Amino acid sequence: MSKIVIELVRSPVGYKYDQKQTVKALGLKKLHDRVVKQDNPQIRGMINKIRHLVKVEELRKEEE
Repeated sequence: MSKIVIELVRSPVGYKYDQKQTVKALGLKKLHDRVVKQDNPQIRGMINKIRHLVKVEELRKEEE
């Protein structure tokens, strides 16, 4: 499976509780934190919920 890099680019302060919990569940704590996750439907659903707060990039094979 491919991997994706998720970066928190906006603060979840002022947004709904479930969106804050989604950011936390992805492992993002501070602005500009980056995490690498497997690209699967569950992670894509989480990203879709907070798409206004994050930036997503595909991880190329050389970077793995």
